[in-house]
Amino acid sequence: MKKIIIITGLLCAMVTSAQTAIDKNQADGDGILDFAANTTKGILLPIVETLPADAVGGTILMDKNDRVVKMKVGAEWTPLSDAGSVDGAVFNTNEEIPGQNRIIMGASETAAPGVLVLESSDKALILPKVANPHINVKSPYPGMVCYDTVSKNMAVFDGLKWSYWK
Repeated sequence: MKKIIIITGLLCAMVTSAQTAIDKNQADGDGILDFAANTTKGILLPIVETLPADAVGGTILMDKNDRVVKMKVGAEWTPLSDAGSVDGAVFNTNEEIPGQNRIIMGASETAAPGVLVLESSDKALILPKVANPHINVKSPYPGMVCYDTVSKNMAVFDGLKWSYWK
């Protein structure tokens, strides 16, 4: 019984400060969530019809109405992809699964709303690393975000084209 309590305690401690590696054995540096290099996968942002009023700074999402990737900066939503006609983009129309479907990484709890909340005072998200995503990602989905290892920029797919940000 004592061993079970000790193991449970260690696992709980690891959950609150653990780093997670995706498609690799170990996270690099100080990342909370870190992806394998040379992938053709990216992060799919949530696609929302109504911008959340309680979003915290740094929240990134795809605005389904404007069809633009946006980030919350102060009290404003700042576009990260070019505004324009992306009428040919196909968006996910599945209903959200009800309930508390959220994952908090880097802390045991948070007041920040979100499906996936990365919260840390000394760690960051390391984006999936993709060489030339506009060439190598064959079927990107609107709201996909990755780091282009060739141009050394963040790449955001708005449904029809890639935008690159330093």
